[in-house]
Amino acid sequence: MNTSRKKLLTGIAAIGVMLVFAIPSFGQTSSLLGPVDARQGLTLDRASWTYQKVNEPHPIGLYDQVTVLVDSKATNVNYGMMDRKKDAYGSLSLSNWILLKGLSVVPDPQTAGEPKVRGDVNNKMRSQADLETHETMQFKIACKVVDIRPNGILVIEGINHLQNNDEISDYSLTGEIRAEDIKPDNTVMSANIANLRIHKLDQGHTYDGYRRGWLLKLMDKYQPF
Repeated sequence: MNTSRKKLLTGIAAIGVMLVFAIPSFGQTSSLLGPVDARQGLTLDRASWTYQKVNEPHPIGLYDQVTVLVDSKATNVNYGMMDRKKDAYGSLSLSNWILLKGLSVVPDPQTAGEPKVRGDVNNKMRSQADLETHETMQFKIACKVVDIRPNGILVIEGINHLQNNDEISDYSLTGEIRAEDIKPDNTVMSANIANLRIHKLDQGHTYDGYRRGWLLKLMDKYQPF
């Protein structure tokens, strides 16, 4: 190896050593002293080439819009049975009576026999009722913040009206949420809503197929039989 080549390699090595000492070190530190920005360490934003900073959630103010994801499931199982039996027996016999003659009251002998009344009552009733219901409600509804409480609780309400020919569906929702429960995409789950009230009203051919008439509602309410 000639002298000029040795000098070139020596110069390259010297430059590499200078670059190594010139670049600041980013070693991990466990110290909690000093501001966060001054602490050097192998954090994700410094070490990853594909790191993307997460957008900070937008502060929610009065009349801002929040999307509520309603996912409500309920199961109700009721079982009832009644067995009632009543027996009664009665016997009445009239052995003495009175007779009016003018202004006098005299005994009236029962020459034709003593009048008697006898009766038997047998009442039996047995009933059994089984009820099992499964209800699921899933939909999205946009709500507005209508009030902000002094403690930061947000009061929301929303109304949604859908009409497809004769089929009509009306949704309404009110409740109270915390700002920290709102996700970065400006949505909140219905399970995180306090004082939740959901009202759903259907109209049209589909609802007419299974709804109860007014007479059946009256009979179910007062149970005449």
